[in-house]
Amino acid sequence: MKNSILLWMFGFLFLAESCKKSDHVVDTPQQGTITMEVDESFQSVSEALTERYMALYPGTKINLVIKKEDLALLDLLDNKARVIVMSRDLTDDEKKAYKQKVDLDLLPAKFAADAVVFIVPKNSTRESITMDEIKDELNSDKKNITFDATNSSNLNFVAQKLNTTPTKLKFSIINGNKNLAEQLNQFPDKIGVISLNTLSRPYDAESEALRNSVKILKVVQGSQSYEPVLKNLANMSYPFTRVLYFLTNEKYFGLGNGFIRFSCTQLGQIVVAKEGLQPYNIFKREVQMR
Repeated sequence: MKNSILLWMFGFLFLAESCKKSDHVVDTPQQGTITMEVDESFQSVSEALTERYMALYPGTKINLVIKKEDLALLDLLDNKARVIVMSRDLTDDEKKAYKQKVDLDLLPAKFAADAVVFIVPKNSTRESITMDEIKDELNSDKKNITFDATNSSNLNFVAQKLNTTPTKLKFSIINGNKNLAEQLNQFPDKIGVISLNTLSRPYDAESEALRNSVKILKVVQGSQSYEPVLKNLANMSYPFTRVLYFLTNEKYFGLGNGFIRFSCTQLGQIVVAKEGLQPYNIFKREVQMR
């Protein structure tokens, strides 16, 4: 009798534990909820990709949080975000921290070529800016070059491109890419620095209004001048071309990795192209003539 009671109790505990485990559903590429953090500079393309993915898989929810690039990386390391978008190379210390905290190999998932662009008011007579002028202005107390924020992807990328750090540069700030473009007309002597993606969406009324309010400067390097157009992004000839890539702390093939795979394959790359950016993964099409 005692043995029967013990067996019944053991069976009950096993069943209760099984039910408890079944309540915990690990996310998959087709269902679940995760947080993805991106800098405002990449907000447009990130929104387009997440919206398209969630439309394909209605059981998924990707909470898109807009946060400065450096802070997003810290959140990824602290497991507060599952996926982030980066545009610059990680420092050696950041790579070590990723390995120690995430315990995964660093495998950037590249999905688009974007650019940092230098803008002036539409009525400005200036058409271009040289690399030397950029360096000189960023070392001048006049602070004629204006970024969207400290810790932003645009500032980080320009500093890395010039082989320096943001703390060594001199600049002014107007918070937000869109806000900077909108307010630049009030500061005719300033040169704004924003992301191409802020202006690049071809059929969006807000992007079109911003494009019509500013002039994008050509960047002169050596004897050549380069515009941030798709062909110059594709061959990386525009000096401030940058490759956007995903990082994740997901150690299994869940919603994070499912979304990243989608973004890097053909459907996702079509979304990138519709955003006016250069898809990183180019798919060849073969046509047979009959």
